[in-house]
Amino acid sequence: MQIDQIMTKDIKTVSPQASAKEAASFMLSEDTGFVPVCDGQKLVGTITDRDIAVRGVAEGKGADCSVSELMSGEPQWCSATDTIEQAAEKMKECQVRRLPVIGENQELVGVVSLGDIARESGTSYDEVALEGVSERGELHQQG
Repeated sequence: MQIDQIMTKDIKTVSPQASAKEAASFMLSEDTGFVPVCDGQKLVGTITDRDIAVRGVAEGKGADCSVSELMSGEPQWCSATDTIEQAAEKMKECQVRRLPVIGENQELVGVVSLGDIARESGTSYDEVALEGVSERGELHQQG
């Protein structure tokens, strides 16, 4: 099964120029801790509630600092035509729980989460991804 069959398609994004406060308010209103950062349709990064806390608040940056200062640039992503197995393996390798999904024209078309994979696959692929995500890793790079 391909990722485009299980991904969340109605994705809202923030721009790199948005403030940390705007991103945090957006996360609160959307009840999410992960938002793709796009310049137009082009994915340029991701920002998480953890990025705001660790790279922003803990480092003394104000609420007006830009998302581009806090986001994880060069985000990991998968293709809409990737299989569940490929996405789960990428999550494991990158130690992330969510991946932006890129379409044929390199535009953001969705987000796939470990939860999406777990619901679809039962136990096999989600266990593979969860093992990798749960391993102790480097400083958090992406949601």
